[in-house]
Amino acid sequence: EFFIAERREGIGVCGWILVSLSFLLVLVTFPISIWACIKVVREYERAVVFRLGRILSKKAKGPGMILVLPCTDTFIKVDLRMVACKIPPQEILTRDAVTAQVDGVVSYRIHSAVSAVANVTDVHSATLLLAQTTLRNLLGTQSLAQLLAGREEIAHSIQATLDSATEQWGVKVASVEIRDIRIPVAMQRAMAAEAEAARETKAKVVAAEGEKNASKALQKASMVLAESPAALPLRYLQTLTAVAAQNNSTIVFPLPINMFGSLRAEKYRGI
Repeated sequence: EFFIAERREGIGVCGWILVSLSFLLVLVTFPISIWACIKVVREYERAVVFRLGRILSKKAKGPGMILVLPCTDTFIKVDLRMVACKIPPQEILTRDAVTAQVDGVVSYRIHSAVSAVANVTDVHSATLLLAQTTLRNLLGTQSLAQLLAGREEIAHSIQATLDSATEQWGVKVASVEIRDIRIPVAMQRAMAAEAEAARETKAKVVAAEGEKNASKALQKASMVLAESPAALPLRYLQTLTAVAAQNNSTIVFPLPINMFGSLRAEKYRGI
């Protein structure tokens, strides 16, 4: 691997001769040449100056005005602002053999302009491709349930992996977010049916518990009513009052069976 900080060679005697001639050209054509030599670097930019193919002073220049010699110097401007890049939808196969499409957003910035220029051809394209590959590799080791429930943890894992891989490029990965997870329609229907069955099972269990508690309450109520004979007619009257409050209703008043027995006995005596 190539690291610019490890190169300590100078430009040589011929190089110094060419640089001296370049200075002389600037002095001879002054002040016209000064407009071509002075470059302005914005606050959020850094300029990597190459002198005879070597990075000058092993560090970036700016912000402000910098001096570039004609014929011997070239420069590349690097933007240090935060970049938010969309990861295209990636079709992955989860650990439990479910096909899904996942997309996301990666935010990063360049913290070393020299490394971004000298160690990688296109730092933005390389970061995006590495984010896509890392997303596919890490999500392929997760099941669908883990993928749906643990988005935040998976995003932090992807960020840590990207950050360590892009360190030598002078890139700092700020965050990785998983935006959308799309699964096949048949799988969506199966998951909806499973969730509905689970909810119905829970509802039946709750209803059974309610019936059990209600039966216990009725048992206790019957024991209380059995202790007081006058409590049952009072309960009848309360039921009639509640039913009479409704409109267009038919009121059915229950009578004890033993009452009919007593009436029948009196009838037989009269005969």
